[in-house]
Amino acid sequence: MARSGLGLPWDGQAVTAPRVSIVVRTKDRPDFLSRALLSVTAQAYESWEAIVVNDGGDRAAVAAVIDAVGQPDHRERIRVIDHAESRGRWVSANAGVLASTGEFLVLHDDDDSWHPQFLARATEYLDHHPERQGVVSRIEIIWERAEHGRFVEESREEFQAQLSAPLLSDTLLFNRFVPIGFLYRRSLHAELGLYDDTLPVVGDWDFNLKVLARGPLEYLADEPLAYWHQRRGATGNAANSVAGARSDHSAYDARIREEALRRWVAQNGAGLVLYLTKFIDQRFVDVENGIRAEVAASSLWRRISRRIRRR
Repeated sequence: MARSGLGLPWDGQAVTAPRVSIVVRTKDRPDFLSRALLSVTAQAYESWEAIVVNDGGDRAAVAAVIDAVGQPDHRERIRVIDHAESRGRWVSANAGVLASTGEFLVLHDDDDSWHPQFLARATEYLDHHPERQGVVSRIEIIWERAEHGRFVEESREEFQAQLSAPLLSDTLLFNRFVPIGFLYRRSLHAELGLYDDTLPVVGDWDFNLKVLARGPLEYLADEPLAYWHQRRGATGNAANSVAGARSDHSAYDARIREEALRRWVAQNGAGLVLYLTKFIDQRFVDVENGIRAEVAASSLWRRISRRIRRR
């Protein structure tokens, strides 16, 4: 089989079953991992493999969770990569990608879950749309809390419900879909490279920008089939990465934008961005001054009205 420099089969080449590779990153969260594997094994679609990347966590705990998977056939389709020490979430993602064999890939974080029809619907879509590089499910945020050793759901809300499609123009501002909702062709990595493992966070946003710059994506359906679990105020192992590493998200968001700006300036010169920087800043100043003038005029009118009433 022809292979790329990343060890990934080129698109169009025959691939062996299973068709879907599911990468699950985890570290010392056996309760979450157990729920994630229940989400995987509950899928109506059966042609899958799961690669659990244990990023420096307790190996025995991970093994116990996998041993507890009910059906032997399911257990046989779960492989484990153990890191001796924590190497980071995007190094772990890449380890799973490089170990995968499926035509399609998806990252299933250990604290998220799917509707049982997610893989069936997503693979069906990609089979019927060979021109598409992947497909995004609508995503529902599930707010939950830990209580007496189990997770209790508090509420649900759809993530980015106002969007008609996962567009590059929207994603330039911030990430509009998280890994649990994105099934894509594994061959994308041969073209775009692996996840940037120098980023401790926002590696998915960085990859999504590259994917959307290559071509458009669509939503799979109107109803959410992917569930992004979050816990308000949670710390330590129970925290979601977005909330638990908020300062890192801000710092590496800025780094990605700065590097993209440098590439633009190197290729096109600084003229346009210099002009736009001043133009946009001046427009903000004009708007601020206009608001202040309206407030001052309104305040003056109120003072005049009060004096008239006193007379």
